[in-house]
Amino acid sequence: MKNLSPVERSFFGNSNRKEPTSKIPYIVVENFPKLGFFTALRFLEWVGENPEGVISLPTGKTPEYFIRWVNHLLGNWNDKSLTTLRHDNGLTLKNKPALNGLHFVQIDEFFPIDPKQHNSFFHYVNEYYIKGFGLDPKRAQLINSSQIPTVENLPLEFIFPDYRVDLSLRYRDCSKELECRQQATIFMVDQWCSEYEQQIREKGGIGFFLGGIGPDGHIAFNVRGSDHNSTTRLMETNFETQAAAAGDLGGIEISGNRLVITIGLTTITANPAATAIIIAAGEAKAEIVKESLESDPNIRLPATAIQQLVNGRFYLTRGAASNLTDSLDEYYFEGKWVPEKTKRSIIRLTQKLNKYGHHLTVDDLKSDRYCSQIPNLNDKTVAEVLVDLVSKIDRGLDLPVDQRIYHTGPHHDDIMLGYAPQVMHLVRTPRNYHHFSILTSGFTSVTNAYVISVLSETLKLLQGGLIQMTNYPDFFESGYKFKRDKDVYHYLNKIASRNPAGQKRGLCHRVVRALVEIYAIDSKNELASKIGDVITYLENCYDGEKNPSKIQRLKGMIREFEEELVWAHLGVRVQDVSHLRLGFYTGDVFTEQPDRKRDIPPILEQLRTYKPTVITLALDPEGSGPDTHYKVLQAIAEAVREWQKEADINDLKIWGYRNVWYRFNPADADIIIPVSLNSLAVFQSMFLESYLSQKEASFPSYEYDGPFSDLAQRIWVEQHQQLELLLGKDFWYQNEHPRLRASHGLIFLKELTVTEFLKMARNLEKSMEGQIS
Repeated sequence: MKNLSPVERSFFGNSNRKEPTSKIPYIVVENFPKLGFFTALRFLEWVGENPEGVISLPTGKTPEYFIRWVNHLLGNWNDKSLTTLRHDNGLTLKNKPALNGLHFVQIDEFFPIDPKQHNSFFHYVNEYYIKGFGLDPKRAQLINSSQIPTVENLPLEFIFPDYRVDLSLRYRDCSKELECRQQATIFMVDQWCSEYEQQIREKGGIGFFLGGIGPDGHIAFNVRGSDHNSTTRLMETNFETQAAAAGDLGGIEISGNRLVITIGLTTITANPAATAIIIAAGEAKAEIVKESLESDPNIRLPATAIQQLVNGRFYLTRGAASNLTDSLDEYYFEGKWVPEKTKRSIIRLTQKLNKYGHHLTVDDLKSDRYCSQIPNLNDKTVAEVLVDLVSKIDRGLDLPVDQRIYHTGPHHDDIMLGYAPQVMHLVRTPRNYHHFSILTSGFTSVTNAYVISVLSETLKLLQGGLIQMTNYPDFFESGYKFKRDKDVYHYLNKIASRNPAGQKRGLCHRVVRALVEIYAIDSKNELASKIGDVITYLENCYDGEKNPSKIQRLKGMIREFEEELVWAHLGVRVQDVSHLRLGFYTGDVFTEQPDRKRDIPPILEQLRTYKPTVITLALDPEGSGPDTHYKVLQAIAEAVREWQKEADINDLKIWGYRNVWYRFNPADADIIIPVSLNSLAVFQSMFLESYLSQKEASFPSYEYDGPFSDLAQRIWVEQHQQLELLLGKDFWYQNEHPRLRASHGLIFLKELTVTEFLKMARNLEKSMEGQIS
């Protein structure tokens, strides 16, 4: 590739890939932490050449390892091992680069937002870049909402009391005094944005831009459809972007109505000598990366705007690069041909041609770029692949017995969204033992508004004398610990009798137990007072504010009750549902790595106690779902590794599942499970009746505006359609097996031996070595 820096040449050489054929050059690394390392080296290299240059750096989780590596490298510049590491990867600067001469430009910000809030990007850049990198605050051009002019200098919360900004006021007459203030302020913000843009131009434009790419392809907040000549502006966003921002702002209810100020695409590309780097990790980004790199400039794909920059680049993980034509060519044309390639190429061809698998001809295969590479291609080639798929379906029908199954979920609802219909069949025989273990607290997915509503109902019932267990003399001393299964049974009874008020009462009983445990409450009066205190605290929080540990625990215990309700539908006892609350899960922007002494022992103890023959776990590829999934996988692997030293577990099976964050290719699945309409109906009922805190989908996937249960069902149906195309519809509706005739969805699982699992986990761990903790 042309115009590569020494650091880029080093990483490109280490990637062992051919020169890209894409519209924008890209370089591939193994994983997310290494992506941060690469980007940090390139940044320091650029700073060494441009000590007073203009930089613009991203916010959120995307730059986590970039920030960690920059700080680590600068903080240990003279360390011999790091000096060798820098030199081996192309960074040969003799002197430690000074960052205090740089000019910093903030990329974007929510509007309106109090800049003092920890979830404002203004706070983020001050914390991690100005303070963290030692930048000169006088050389920083920031988006501070409190300093943007307003009509009559009124505070933003007075002008926009509900924090909603109606941009139609740009084009229509105002009808009320408040609207007229809002209209005048909107024009003042627009003027401020114009001046912000001009200040960047007066600096010579941005010299080094680093950004991620959103699910719709957005760069900064330039969403799909943004003009490539756009400048800094106040604008609305789309659903995909709002869903991605929901975690920052405390729910889609907030992010769906919050506007943004963002630099434009031409702001990024105005300096023709600018280095503009887009980073992307994980297979979930693979399709938008492919479109952005292989398409001509188009407003539908904001990242195509950087094609005009000589130093425009994409830095990608292998997963993010997996759909590129170059990657597919490398996979199919290089290395030994293995059966997996045959399966993948034929599955891909049926989708490409929209043709039933059993209708594919040898000529179809020979005419395809990848299928034509299949060795000994003949009229039996497709049939062999279809037979293999049927054998996987047969495995899904063959329910195991006399097994001890240890179901694990990184978060509450992960197991359910992964393979609940299979659990419905597995629990029907008493010959299997099941234990469900949720490894993190899950408090971040419960909104303040939901807790306020539950506590208000609890207080009402308490004051009305309807929480009678508080009348028992030993309740506040020890009684609150007992009969938790009765709360669950009471709640399910009220579902059966269609009594929503009774359900609320069952929930409130559990909340009372939680409050007494958390706050060591010793009387009804103190309980009522504490409920009032918590409500007052939450009402005065800003949306998305990090709660103190006791509130986090309360939210987590609400989710724990929900999980118990789900599996109680199937007869699973409360004592067979564990909540491990691993300590690395803190709710911070950048979460910790699992700690061997703190996070492994609870899992290991359960393995010793329950002696599973099957362990299920979320097997999401790197970067494609919440990072909790990867961290939990590593914690489980380490616990299994320790258990292996004490017990013979050679026959242990690992079932890897995926849910709403990413999907298996049918070629990767080992067990394919049919899902009937009956199972789908039960699944939806279980989810919506149990996960009440998730019913409104406050933190949705960018793929779907609604509860995760709807998205999971859609995925299972799409997977069934995929197999319908491969095997033909008559395979299903004319099948001799009633479960296949009734099937309208499919769940894919991957089965690993303990050796395969530990090897995979070790390879992932090794690929992460050198990351900064």
